[in-house]
Amino acid sequence: MDLNGSGKGRLGTVPEAAMVLAAGLGKRMRPITDTKPKPLVEVAGRPLIDHVLDRLADAGVDRAVVNVHHLADQIEAHLRGRARPQIEISDERDMLLETGGGIVRALPRLGERPFYLFNTDSLWVEGARPLLGRLAEAFDEARMDALIVVASIVATSGYSGVGDFLLDAEGRLSRRPERITAPFVYTGCGMLSPRLFDGAPEGPFSLNLLFDRAIEAGRLYGLRLDGLWMHVGTPQAIGEAEQMISESAM
Repeated sequence: MDLNGSGKGRLGTVPEAAMVLAAGLGKRMRPITDTKPKPLVEVAGRPLIDHVLDRLADAGVDRAVVNVHHLADQIEAHLRGRARPQIEISDERDMLLETGGGIVRALPRLGERPFYLFNTDSLWVEGARPLLGRLAEAFDEARMDALIVVASIVATSGYSGVGDFLLDAEGRLSRRPERITAPFVYTGCGMLSPRLFDGAPEGPFSLNLLFDRAIEAGRLYGLRLDGLWMHVGTPQAIGEAEQMISESAM
């Protein structure tokens, strides 16, 4: 199977559902997020969450499960009028469950089939082929518990880290060794099998716990983004993302 976008892989089916992570506190985006949840911060004239939901609608996804916690009423009010995709709220007002725990709570709403996953602070400029179609095409549940999108650290904005993963010739991911810069960063976007959450802990926990378990089993794969990735996690990153979007349209 080809994970680099040549289109030679098995044709997959677009997931019926997506998980959109929108419950975080957005601490690095303060002071904006003192009064506005990060998913409603605007980039290029549209709230971050609308960029994500528009991509899902264009891909033909029927339902998006959105978890909420910080300033949850604002997010619910904003989403109330959206028809595509259909929105279901996974309420975390009682306790912020982090990325892994939030998905576990939402699993009954996501169904039994693989589903898309999105962070709302993750945007991208498409490459030659739409990313979500490439994800669905490349996902092979027989071999994968998760297929996550990784971007080259040199084709990003709003990111200043040392990378997250190494990618082998078969598309399997491994963690960055200590004191080494890794070529790829996790974009907060992917396609997950519900099987990834078998035996998951209760309560708050990071999705990284399950990613590491999948790495040990040889079942965490990466799909390289062939466009440009923008991490919008700080006030400064808003302008950087808007500049990248503007320049890509020229």
